[in-house]
Amino acid sequence: MEAKAVVRTVRIAPRKARLVIDLIRGKQVGEAVAILRHTPKAASPVVEKLLNSAIANAEHNYDMDINNLVVKQAFVDEGPTLKRFRPRAMGRASAINKRTSHITIVVSEKKEG
Repeated sequence: MEAKAVVRTVRIAPRKARLVIDLIRGKQVGEAVAILRHTPKAASPVVEKLLNSAIANAEHNYDMDINNLVVKQAFVDEGPTLKRFRPRAMGRASAINKRTSHITIVVSEKKEG
């Protein structure tokens, strides 16, 4: 049994979000929340909120025990890119890609034994 939470089109570059997601993959949820609270990255509050949502889904929808939950899967996919232009010298313009992410966290109960 597993529960998941997904946040789509969040304004953080996938590469930066993956740095934070990699820290919590496979950890127990209590430890994962503690890690996110003390990680000074812009993606940390977003991932923490998403993890809390996955925990709440597990507890409310599937009657799982919070104390036995582990982060089974955590991954970041690329969302749509906002394309912007910045004026440069001599009448030129350069492209700026404002990237977005789709972040998914799956939690499941740890096997006893």
